[in-house]
Formats: sequence, C-alpha cells, structure tokens
Amino acid sequence: MEDLTGFQRDCLYVVAGLDEPHGLGIKDQLEAYYGREIHAGRLYPNLDELVEKGLINKGQADRRTNVYELTARSRRELEARREWEDQYIDAAQKATSAG
Repeated sequence: MEDLTGFQRDCLYVVAGLDEPHGLGIKDQLEAYYGREIHAGRLYPNLDELVEKGLINKGQADRRTNVYELTARSRRELEARREWEDQYIDAAQKATSAG
C-alpha cells in the first residue's frame, strides 16, 4: 500500500464502498470527493495499475462496462491502513480532549 498514490488509495476506498463498482460510478464518487472533474485519462490508467498490482480485479458487465472488485490482499491492506490511521486519529482526539 505504501507504493500507491493517494489517488490510487482513494480509488480502492471507492471500489470498496460501491455495490457494483464500474468506471463511471468510481469517477462520479471521486469527482464528488475532490470537487472537480476526474478525466478518464487519469482514472483508467490508475485502475489498470491497481489491477496489475493485484489489488483489484477487473471484469466486464457488458461490452462497454468494466466492473472492479477488491482482492483479498487489498481488503487486508485497507484494514491495516485503517488501523494505522486510527492510532494517530485516536491520539489526536485524546490530546484535544485533555487540553
């Protein structure tokens, strides 16, 4: 996970959170989060790189629509990332409430 860009991590989070993750749905969610347009030339190469790294699987819903799903490895890595983030968020919250 440490070799991913923030955008690639965000792609994983979106794939994890959608019922049927497909390219346009992922794009829509990222655009809502970032507050700006995400171009296909940015999205799809990053999704392909995540496939190459074994973090998502890519299939076809039909001739025009690719669907994506997390691999077991990416689920483990997202959980580990969440635990790592939580330790710092928890510490910050304790410091704020103590002060």
